[in-house]
Amino acid sequence: MTPAGAATPAGAATPADPATPARTVDQEPTAALVRQRNRVRRAGARRRALGIPLAAVVLATAACSGPSGNARTAKVEASGDGVLRVGLLLDSSGAQSFINDSEQAAAKLAVSQINASGGLKGKPVVLLPATPGSDSRVQAENMVAAGADVVIGPTDSSNAPAAIDVLSKAKITLISPANTAPELSGIGSGGYYFRTQASSTMQAQVLAKRAVGIGAKVAVLHESGRYGTDVAKAVSDALRKTSHSVAADAQAKPGAEADAVKAIKDAAPDAVIVVARGDGQAILAELANAGIPGSKLVLSDGATGNYGTALASAALKGATGVLPGIFPTAEFQQQLVSVWPALKDMTFAAETYDAVMLAALAATAADDDAGASIAAKLLSVSGGTIDGDAAGVPCTGYPDCSALLTQKKRIDYDGISGAINFDEHGDITSADYVVYTYGADNKPVMSGTEKVTAP
Repeated sequence: MTPAGAATPAGAATPADPATPARTVDQEPTAALVRQRNRVRRAGARRRALGIPLAAVVLATAACSGPSGNARTAKVEASGDGVLRVGLLLDSSGAQSFINDSEQAAAKLAVSQINASGGLKGKPVVLLPATPGSDSRVQAENMVAAGADVVIGPTDSSNAPAAIDVLSKAKITLISPANTAPELSGIGSGGYYFRTQASSTMQAQVLAKRAVGIGAKVAVLHESGRYGTDVAKAVSDALRKTSHSVAADAQAKPGAEADAVKAIKDAAPDAVIVVARGDGQAILAELANAGIPGSKLVLSDGATGNYGTALASAALKGATGVLPGIFPTAEFQQQLVSVWPALKDMTFAAETYDAVMLAALAATAADDDAGASIAAKLLSVSGGTIDGDAAGVPCTGYPDCSALLTQKKRIDYDGISGAINFDEHGDITSADYVVYTYGADNKPVMSGTEKVTAP
C-alpha cells in the first residue's frame, strides 16, 4: 500500500457499520470497505507529509540493498532445514492497525489449510509469532533471528525498502500483499521481493476505458506528488493506446485546487479522470462548486471513498470509482472468521492468503524450504513465464496444486485475489478491479468489474 496506496475489495468485506464483524456478503457491497481504506490512506498521507518522500527512500536504499543477481530466475541448491517458517511483517499502527488482524487471520488460515494437507514434506509449516510495529527494519531483523524462510509484508510501500535491505541480504523472500508504489518494481532486492498487489499505475487502463465510455474528450485532474503524477502519466499513455489524447491535464496543489479545476472546466471535457488520494475530497468539492456533474467523473482508487454528507448533495451522482481486487466470497469470509472470530475488516486478507500459499507451493516445487529456493520457484508456480516457458496447469488451493507438483507438472496457481502470474520484477501481470457507481447520497455501490493486464 502507498497509503492506497490502494486498498482492495479482494481483501475487505466490511458491512455498512464498520464496527460490525464482516461475516457474509449478503449485504450490498457499497462501501464501508472504502471508508475503512480511506482512513488508511489519509493516515498514510499525513505521515508521509512529515517524512522523506518514498522515491527518495527507495533510491537511497536501492543502491545498497540486496545481493547481486536475480534470485527469481536463478538455479539454486537446496539449503533449507526441512521446516518452512513463515513470518509476518505488520507495520500497520495507529489508524491503520485494524489491518493487522486481517493479515494475521489470512496467514493463519493458509497455514492451517497447508498443514491439514500434510504440510511441507510431511512437516507442519510454522507461522512465526508476529510483532506488530512501525519499524520495518527492526521487524525484519527479528524475522532473520527467528529463522524465517519467507516473510509476508509490509503493508505500507514506504516501509518496503528497509525490510528488503535486511531480508534480501539474509536470502529471505519477502512478499507484500499491499505495496502499490510503481518504483518498487526496480528496487534492488536481488530478486527476493514480490508483491501480490498491483502497482497503482495498472488502474490507468480501467480509468481510461471508463472515461472514453462517457465521451471522446477526456481531461485528467491529478493531485501533486508521486502517486498523482505516476497514475496521471499512465492514464495519458492508456488513452493514447485507444487513439485518444488528453484534452487537459491539470495538477491540483494543496490549497490551489480551484485553479486546477478552472483549467479543466475551460477545456470543456466530456469526462474528467480524477487521480487523487489525500487531497481527493478537496478536489471533488471544487469540481462540484464549478458545476461539473458527477456523471462526468471517473475516480482513481485513492479518490474512491464513501463521502456522504462530506460533499454537497448529489455532487457525485453518476460518478464512477474503481478499487483493485475481487470482492471476497462468503465462503472465504467465513473461513477467516473461523480462525479469527474478532475479525472486523478483511483488507488485504486475500492477497496475504495467496502470498502464503504461493510460498508453500514454491517450496514444494523446489523440494526445499530455503528462501532462495522459494524465490527461484515463485514465478513458475504463480503462472508467470519467462523465455517461452510452457503454460502451467491451472489450479486452486494447496491440495490440488501440490498434487500436480508431485507429478512434476508445472502449475498456474489462481488465488483468492485473482490470477497472480509474477514477472521477472516480482510484480503481478494481471489485476482485477471492482467498479462502483455513486448515487445522490455520494456513496458508492458496486456496479461491475474489470480485468487488465500489464502493458
